[in-house]
Amino acid sequence: MGRHNFKKLKVWQEGIILVGDSYSLTKSFPDVERFNLISQMNRCAVSIPSNIAEGSSKSTDRHFKKYLETSLGSAFEWETQLIVSFNENYLDKDKFDMLENKINQIQKMLGKFIDNLGD
Repeated sequence: MGRHNFKKLKVWQEGIILVGDSYSLTKSFPDVERFNLISQMNRCAVSIPSNIAEGSSKSTDRHFKKYLETSLGSAFEWETQLIVSFNENYLDKDKFDMLENKINQIQKMLGKFIDNLGD
């Protein structure tokens, strides 16, 4: 396997966009969430492209796949936190639907990437 240029990977690019979306969203959350949901959501969002980037440096597909799986886990975790945020009325339905669609697309992209790397 040749190493991947992470900046050229569409899933990494979408992950970076999600980081910006997450930071923008959480700026409107109440201060009581500063060290809870705000911190957790933004760390998860950053983890998605970060793990893709770190994994791209590995010399085997098997090692890269492990980082992609970690990235996928962070994507599912971020989606859960998005649902909690919506349930707490921190965002409206339209914004929720848009962001849920975006994270679902990233999850699908990561899943396909993982599957294409094989075992």
